[in-house]
Amino acid sequence: MKLAIGADEAAFELKEAIKSFLAQQTAVAVECIDFGVHSLEPVDYPDIALAVAQEVASGKCKRGVLLCGTGLGMAIAANKVPGIRAATCHDTYSAERAQKSNNAQIITLGARVIGPELAKQVVMAWLTSEFAGGGSTRKVAKICAIEESFAEGAKAIVDKNLQSQAPKCANS
Repeated sequence: MKLAIGADEAAFELKEAIKSFLAQQTAVAVECIDFGVHSLEPVDYPDIALAVAQEVASGKCKRGVLLCGTGLGMAIAANKVPGIRAATCHDTYSAERAQKSNNAQIITLGARVIGPELAKQVVMAWLTSEFAGGGSTRKVAKICAIEESFAEGAKAIVDKNLQSQAPKCANS
């Protein structure tokens, strides 16, 4: 499976530990495509989240892992990409449910919240889980329908924000 992975400088070391672990484990074949950061130099995490989310949304990578200080900013940014369901997970149960119940293609983790050994377990719980369907199918379809209902208005907001000197999110 192709896995897009990316982090900001706060989670650079955790990203590297997860990549190394995934290269050595044998439970699931994973090819990591690294979208940075490649050093401890500061970056804007939304740039990394966008790159990974677009790669997953395009189908070039099946899933993605994003890491920052808390995992929260990465999830917020990734979820702005149409078709993406990103979930912050700091325990194995949440990671498993993110996939089985919500069909989350991206998980996010916080390097200031979770240690490397638990992070590896969380990633593996998620990678080895598949969407269960059943009653969750209807719920995920409703999430997709909500997203689609806002698609036209969102494009207009993005176009306006890109032309502005001080971009603002809708309703902020």
